[in-house]
Amino acid sequence: MAEKKTGKFYKRVLAAAAVILTLFMAGCSLTVSDSSPLPQGKGGNEAGTNLKVHFIDVGQGDSTLIEKDGHFMLIDAGERDQGEVVASYLEKQGVKTLDYVIGTHPHSDHIGGLETVIRKFGVEKVFLPEKEHTTKVYERLLDAIADKNLKITIPKPGDSYSLGDASFQIIAPNRDYGDNLNNWSVGIRMVYGKNSFVLCGDAEKEAEGDMEAGGLPLKADVLKLSHHGSSTSSSPGFMDMVDPEYAVISCGKNNDYGHPHKEILDMLKKRNIKVLRTDQLGTIVAVSDGSKVTFPAIGEETGEERAQSTAAIHDYVINTNTKKFHQPDCKSAASMKKENRKTYKGSREELIQAGYEPCQICNP
Repeated sequence: MAEKKTGKFYKRVLAAAAVILTLFMAGCSLTVSDSSPLPQGKGGNEAGTNLKVHFIDVGQGDSTLIEKDGHFMLIDAGERDQGEVVASYLEKQGVKTLDYVIGTHPHSDHIGGLETVIRKFGVEKVFLPEKEHTTKVYERLLDAIADKNLKITIPKPGDSYSLGDASFQIIAPNRDYGDNLNNWSVGIRMVYGKNSFVLCGDAEKEAEGDMEAGGLPLKADVLKLSHHGSSTSSSPGFMDMVDPEYAVISCGKNNDYGHPHKEILDMLKKRNIKVLRTDQLGTIVAVSDGSKVTFPAIGEETGEERAQSTAAIHDYVINTNTKKFHQPDCKSAASMKKENRKTYKGSREELIQAGYEPCQICNP
């Protein structure tokens, strides 16, 4: 389906055309030199910044925020009760408008929180697979889309879109999967410079096989493992083609499904793929400068190594009101009310056991 063209959209097109015409008449190049002032993006960030991929901790679910040059896209938003958590995280990242919102497939642990997000933020384009569902969560999402006068864009493999000076290509779904909602998952490959990320919702082995046969590039530095690290996904052929250095697993601590499954963890270890898990690390932020991917908040530690190091003694700042704990240099800690602020010297695990949650900004 085509996206509805709003008055705001036409103004942007006309403004862009005017800029291009002016530069053409002046004989200028559209290339921005290193010494040129960089334009401001929709979130207030300067262009020319790193690509950041935020794997937001929403418990047993999925939610990923991708940002480049002040442009933002959101893939899923966890269960419905995680909608406010995701919206708050987006606000802290300076999000005002989302260029793209993708609901990978109709399961509630992926689309539940999208209703809240769509109602709170400006949204330009919404992707949903061509597979409807009859749940109230799905109907609420459709109502939110309609109330914002948005139209749904059906993802087509091979179609490409820009996000700042990064881009992504749709790689799934490739055909009709009947009632297997997981296989309907929208898959994308995000590219910035030499780096790439592959995210495919809950796609299972059947859908992965179709991606292998589809002829589109799948190689990636970072793979968000499908279906929370379930053995229904991450088939050998697909893993061979993606060949990631890092695997990110979004799952809830001590979840009822046993995710990630042991056979998947064993497979990743055998392939020497570094594993990062939201149930062990909280929100995970990957940063690409176009040539290298890093995880600044956690350094080179894997999820297993970080879990083992939680018993180490550190200095933290705790908020007795919100029941969150922070790194001492965290912005949220600096703005905390004095009556709620306390310093704590001890282990991360002790604070979690005492009912405190790690800050999603500084990821202590």
